[in-house]
Amino acid sequence: MAKSIKPKVMVLRTAGTNCDQETGFAFSHFGAKVNLVHINKLLKKEEKLADYHILALPGGFTYGDDIESGRILANELRLFLSEDIRRFVAEGKLIIGICNGFQVLVKAGFLPGEAKPSKKEYQQETTLITNDSGKFEDRWTYLRVSGESVWTRGLKDIVYFPVAHAEGKFVAGSAKVLKRLQAQGQIAFRYCAPGGAQPVYPENPNGSQDHIAGITDETGHILGLMPHPERHFLFTHHPSWTRQAQKAEWGDGAQIFANGVRYVQNKFL
Repeated sequence: MAKSIKPKVMVLRTAGTNCDQETGFAFSHFGAKVNLVHINKLLKKEEKLADYHILALPGGFTYGDDIESGRILANELRLFLSEDIRRFVAEGKLIIGICNGFQVLVKAGFLPGEAKPSKKEYQQETTLITNDSGKFEDRWTYLRVSGESVWTRGLKDIVYFPVAHAEGKFVAGSAKVLKRLQAQGQIAFRYCAPGGAQPVYPENPNGSQDHIAGITDETGHILGLMPHPERHFLFTHHPSWTRQAQKAEWGDGAQIFANGVRYVQNKFL
């Protein structure tokens, strides 16, 4: 008998979020039950994170990116919901942050994911700052996939996703943090040139250290990335799909959302 319970995905939104519908569509297309939840419902306990299997932080410009990109929402999550998120992660559930969502995850300290044992507080170890170009970058990028993660299983070695950000330069807080990410396989995506060669601008659109476009926590259950997989979810999202020799149904980003849904089905349902 087919399983009647669907994986539940919370797509978290607030003022300035603008990619919630697309992110929700991607998950629902693979059978998830998706709710778009405003942050106030979590803060007022009208919704419970524990009732969900996946937390998705979509792209946009939360709170107008006042102060800096993602900082206000990051503070709300860290100060008021960190224990809920800690339990969520401890239960083996999944989190994905895309673009502004990635900025939120690193500034809240949920990525790379090390908590300070003595105080049980998440500590920010990396950040995303203004692009080296000094301008908003809106272009398609090639990405080399690496590391071990629930989210990246089955992806092609090189994928093609668009970026749209002004503050996407990944910077580690120290050489030690960067080495840890490299050694533990937490770098999920790196910008590259077509064919996988070392990139220069604009192939690396923001000047990120080690060309980093996305990272995971140590478990591989939390993923953050600046490029938008939901914008290459269908094959027809590709900017030159009509000129492609082989037509397909799915774009390069679809596997990420399928992986999240499949993981929940296998582990929890």
